Amino acid sequence: MSTHFAPNTAAESEEERVSFLRMLLQALSWVLLAAVALLAVFVVVLPLVTGAKPYTILTGSMAPQYAPGTLVVVAPVAVEEINLGDVITYQLESGRPEVVTHRVVAVGAAADGTPLFITRGDANDADDPEPVRPVQIVGELWYSVPYIGWINNVVSGEARAWALPVVVAALFVYGVVAIALGFRDRRRANAEPDTDADEPDTSREHEFADAR
Repeated sequence: MSTHFAPNTAAESEEERVSFLRMLLQALSWVLLAAVALLAVFVVVLPLVTGAKPYTILTGSMAPQYAPGTLVVVAPVAVEEINLGDVITYQLESGRPEVVTHRVVAVGAAADGTPLFITRGDANDADDPEPVRPVQIVGELWYSVPYIGWINNVVSGEARAWALPVVVAALFVYGVVAIALGFRDRRRANAEPDTDADEPDTSREHEFADAR
């Protein structure tokens, strides 16, 4: 009567599954890190370096291209560089914080030669009631990021300057630790002896014993 030793396939399968999950977690960590870092560049770094200002679209007047919650970054612009079709952000009243971001649909001039800009929201049926004067203009739309405007509203002012860098740093540390643990586990797995290979093959001994 011969004796056979079956390999421990269940343990090996479980180890492979855990290894795959660790690799997947590491990949997701780096993807998340890259996304947050890119977000920090667009929301914090570029506006800070260029002097642009981030604003949040709160109404549907510029939908669908700039839906509510869209972050719009507005860069300073010379009045003479504003053209028909440009999207500008302007103060409702000069010197007041309330602003509107609408598209220029006509360009004219006052009696004294001061440029006047007629604006309208893309989703509106009528022009804005008052022409926009140069003194009201904050800047021209540079780029936009969908949905991020809500975060911009919550994390504003000085908090924005440190919140995203802290998150990026934390995710970076997490990614490095996850990769280091993955390397450590693989080294341990490679260093463990193959018990199946080390065990002597006694099957032929049993065969001889049975034959006797």
